[in-house]
Amino acid sequence: MAEETVTINTLIKKVQSYSRDFDVEVLKKAYFFSREAHCSQTRIEGSPYINHPLAVADILSDMKMDISGIAAGLLHDTIEDTGTSVKDIKDIFGDEISFLVGSLTKLSRLEFMTKEEAQAENFRKMLLAMSEDIRVIIIKFADRLHNMRTLQYLPDNKRQRIATETLEIYAPIANRLGVGWLRIEFEDLSFKYLMPDLYDELVKKVTKRKEEQEGYLEEIKGIIESKLKEEGLHGKVTGRIKHNYGIYQKMQRQRITFDEIHDVMGLRIITDTNANCYTIMGLIHSLWTPIPGRFKDYIAMSKSNMYQSLHTTVVGPKGERVEFQIRTEEMHRIAEEGIAAHWRYKEKESIEDKDSRYIAWLRDLIHSQKDLRDAREFLEAVKGEVVPEVVYVFTPKGEIKELPVGSTPIDFAYSIHTQIGHKCIGAKINGRIVPLRYQLRNGDTIEIITSSAHGPSRDWLKFVVSQRAKSRIKQWIKTEERKQSIELGTRLLDTEMKKHHLKVSGLKAGEMQAIAKAFSMQLWDDLLMSVGYGKISPHQVVNRLLPEKPHEEVAHKTAKPHKEQKGISIKGIDRILYNTAKCCFPLPGDSLIGFVTRGKGVTIHRKDCPNLERLALDDARLVDVDWASSDESTSTARLIIEAVDKPGVLANLSSAISAMEINITQMEATTTQDGKARIVFNIDVKDRGQIASLMQKIAQADGVIRVRR
Repeated sequence: MAEETVTINTLIKKVQSYSRDFDVEVLKKAYFFSREAHCSQTRIEGSPYINHPLAVADILSDMKMDISGIAAGLLHDTIEDTGTSVKDIKDIFGDEISFLVGSLTKLSRLEFMTKEEAQAENFRKMLLAMSEDIRVIIIKFADRLHNMRTLQYLPDNKRQRIATETLEIYAPIANRLGVGWLRIEFEDLSFKYLMPDLYDELVKKVTKRKEEQEGYLEEIKGIIESKLKEEGLHGKVTGRIKHNYGIYQKMQRQRITFDEIHDVMGLRIITDTNANCYTIMGLIHSLWTPIPGRFKDYIAMSKSNMYQSLHTTVVGPKGERVEFQIRTEEMHRIAEEGIAAHWRYKEKESIEDKDSRYIAWLRDLIHSQKDLRDAREFLEAVKGEVVPEVVYVFTPKGEIKELPVGSTPIDFAYSIHTQIGHKCIGAKINGRIVPLRYQLRNGDTIEIITSSAHGPSRDWLKFVVSQRAKSRIKQWIKTEERKQSIELGTRLLDTEMKKHHLKVSGLKAGEMQAIAKAFSMQLWDDLLMSVGYGKISPHQVVNRLLPEKPHEEVAHKTAKPHKEQKGISIKGIDRILYNTAKCCFPLPGDSLIGFVTRGKGVTIHRKDCPNLERLALDDARLVDVDWASSDESTSTARLIIEAVDKPGVLANLSSAISAMEINITQMEATTTQDGKARIVFNIDVKDRGQIASLMQKIAQADGVIRVRR
């Protein structure tokens, strides 16, 4: 379907429909400025570039954005893509609009080592600006949404990258800010481009289910409407369909097929008061039997994004399960629009107090991560913070705390105060002592037991889930390990220097600085730490101190890497033993990282390897790694497949792999306790692209529930 073109006149009319008291000239001026700046540019499909800023502004007007936000939407690409400067925007449009446009401009003038680093740093900049003015992320949402709606015009590799980024970052943040419709569209569009065949198949199944159940739901709707009228209760009953990606997620999470999902369709009742929400729920439970464990009260305990509603599932007529959502008009508006339901910008005010609750998590995250040098680590912290599900627990004084599902007493302790977390040695839940691994449940009252002589354990990282706890524990361990490695490095260097009648204590500050710089390090302590870790030998440092042998380098005994590793290069390190990790089986095309192990050289991991959660603490031992070439050699990869346990599945999968001329080197098949098959293949593949194609093909095979590397 062709995209509807927005004009400045239709935009003005739309803004006038919800805000008559605004300066039309500001909007016109922003439009003409943007049109002039982009006059020589076209979008990839050939349309004038100005159509994109207009579409972004139109999406913002749908969200009833204020005039400064819409003007910034019209101007958002002018600094990055044209010769315009922030000063030009400021001189013409003032401080407020120039701040918004400047915050949306990528850091394209800075140089980064990798695309991932550039992406992460841009997000850090945007999220820092978002913590000052929420309109920054809302305008970015509108920009991304229009790009997603026109993604079909881009090459496949760009489609994959943008869709992945949208699914992993934009959709969760939209959810955290409560903008429900936007999260759904982000997720479904990403799903469509990342897994097109699965998406198309699911759309067909949902359409068929809708046709089958429409009459059934109409029957229930009629019963409810009749009962509401009989009881004198106000309530509007409508049907609702779970969005496609939500269905896919449920299938993956619960390891079930589409036919086993009972809440693809349901009913929503919108009433006038909170009290009537509970009354209507009672009415439904009097008509049909509620299913235990499926009732959720998000009115008494709203979600972190301020979502409120009652959810219940009952066994309806003919034994079919039916899910109900019951809420007020105001709750429904907030569920759909989130923070966008509360715009109120006056003079130089930012967002009102109620809205600041939406981004309190972000401000706390920014404060807790302010010492992080690595923007990628900050981005991972953001991803970890935008969790959709939470538990509600209480302090001994009755204060309610909201934590991610799966949180432990340690997560709770760190949510109170960093030092409480550091000194935690035990916990009482509802008056009973529990292990620190205990997973908190809704309604638990928690008392933390502390000891001043105690410190965090590395083992805690195996089970804590909150980003605050993870970052505090990592920070403490890194500080302690840095201290220990500096002490070890000092001892090792001192021992080596004594052989040449020198002492570490005899070095002058200028000499230390010069030697550190010779090893591309800013501080002497950084050099000592590298010596302590084994990245640099004491002999190499001493060579820099001996004037008669200024260029002598220590000889390393090295082993030749295996032939299949010849495509790997380790940045800044020559002639070193290395091997690929057997926990994640990295392939050409994967993003790589190396971990220095004393006496064993460098082990190459994928950057998304689960073991890096532990290894990343020792960032001084991490080195950048690249695939040096893309020759015809193959690498070993591992595929883990979960499928329905039935005859022929294994044969079909083996045939699918062989059909792509991929060699199977090892295979293992087992049956799980729940009656499903778990099949593991070790295969030889050329690169990440080849295994991605194979995984998509296997995912569509009959009986396959899930496939992963």
